[in-house]
Formats: sequence, structure tokens, C-alpha cells
Amino acid sequence: MAPQFWLNLQTQYELERRSANMSVMSTAKVRTTFTALALATLALAGCTATAPDAGPTPEASTPAAAKPATEATPTPESTEPATCDGMSEVVSSTDDWSWARQSPLRDLGTREFARGKVTLDDHGNPSTYTVAPGDVEAVIAERLCAYPNLDSMNHVRMIQSGQVLWLNPNPDTPWVPYFSPMDAGAGFKQIPYQRAIESAGAAVDAGDIDAVRAIWNDTLKGMFANQGTINAIQKVVDSGDLDALRQLFS
Repeated sequence: MAPQFWLNLQTQYELERRSANMSVMSTAKVRTTFTALALATLALAGCTATAPDAGPTPEASTPAAAKPATEATPTPESTEPATCDGMSEVVSSTDDWSWARQSPLRDLGTREFARGKVTLDDHGNPSTYTVAPGDVEAVIAERLCAYPNLDSMNHVRMIQSGQVLWLNPNPDTPWVPYFSPMDAGAGFKQIPYQRAIESAGAAVDAGDIDAVRAIWNDTLKGMFANQGTINAIQKVVDSGDLDALRQLFS
């Protein structure tokens, strides 16, 4: 062949080879770019998968509901025991044997040192009180709104557990003072008088009317000076009425 022909053929071959090389390089470049993008995507996916859970998206806050109006707090009930407006006294209209309570008693309820049992009369007023262990006479009086003379009114110097206290003297029945007669003069022998009263009370509680009469006639009668008082007491002693004798001495 002519030299020119071979030159043209060589030139054409060279151009086709270069074109082929450029195509291969372009394809490789595209593949390289795609591979890089794929690796980047996988890397991002891995980061997303390992990221900690941020939790649910907080909802938009809503205004708090209006609070109801605060109600008034009730005043707590007092734990202190009730007290009396006034105290009921026992007074005499005869200056000796006839005694009566000025106003009805009230039972304000049990409390420390006054836990005994109260009985009521037909009008619902306290009539007797049974002394409980540990009771104190002054506290019993506070519970019953009574002037604190329940011990001497029941012919004892000091109340005892189990003792039944009579609370309301009958003004129509004589009552004998515990410490001394109302008209006792100076130098009166108080201790023998009190012992005689206590002995008469024990005889009444035992139902021994003869013993009561003997104590009165032989001992107590001579300790009184007022003849009106002596006559009133003598009448009850002679009758033998235990309820009336109980008010006299027990």
C-alpha cells in the first residue's frame, strides 16, 4: 500500500484508541464518583442509626386550666374540754339543816381526773356521780359545773374510788355539815365530830338503822346547839328512812 494510506489508517486508529480511552476514563470516573457518593450515603446512614433517640417532639404547650377558687379552711374543733359559764353552789336557807342547790348541774363530759359515771334525774340533770380511779374532786366539780365541795357535801374529807356522790340535797330533808355544825363556837372539837359523822354514814350504807340512832343520840346530838336543827334531825332519825338518813350522814 501507499505510504499515505498507512498514515491515514494509523491516524484513524490513533483517534479511535484515544476516543476509547476517554470513554473508559469517563466511565471509571463516573463509577468512582458513584462509589464515593454511595460510601458517603452509607456513612450518613450509619450516623443516623447510631444517634441517640431524641424522644418525641414536645407538643405545643397549652395554657393551664384555671384553678378553682380556694375554699375557706374550716376552723379545727377545739380539743380542750368544755368549761362552765358558772358554778352551782349549795346554800342553806335555814342557816343549818336545810340545803339546796342554786341551779341545775350540767355534765360536760369525761376528762382526765373525772372519768366517773353520772346518773341523771327525771329532768336530765346529774343526780349522782360514781368516782373512778384517779378522779380528783375539783375536776369532777368542773365537769359538773358544781362548786367544789362535793367531798364535804358527802361527809368525807377525801373522795374514794367507787364512792357514789349525792349531788343535789333535798331542801325538805335535813343535811348535816361534815366539818362542824353551822353554829359551832370557838374550841369546838372537830375531829370527834367528823369521826362520828363518818361512823353514822357507814351505818347508813350498811342499812343499820339502830347503829345510826345510837351514834346520833349518844354523840352527835350533844354537839349541836340550835334546837331547831336538833328537832329536824331527830325526826328523820326516828323515822328510819334510809334515803333521808343517807342525806343526813352519808
